[in-house]
Amino acid sequence: MWLAGQDEPLRRTVSIEVGMQNSGLGSALATKHFAEFAMAPVPAAISAVYHSLIGSLLAAWWRRRSAR
Repeated sequence: MWLAGQDEPLRRTVSIEVGMQNSGLGSALATKHFAEFAMAPVPAAISAVYHSLIGSLLAAWWRRRSAR
């Protein structure tokens, strides 16, 4: 996004949002296309939780860093 001339807050927002959407999409696709495998959506669900935690920590770190 920096190549397109976008400002840093927008680039940060997009990076967090894309990571969380990919996890949700993976879970939905696994549930739909691998319904016979009960554990198929589990990796995507774990990834969604991980992305939520890491995204929140990263946003807090960026906020503190830019406040200085």
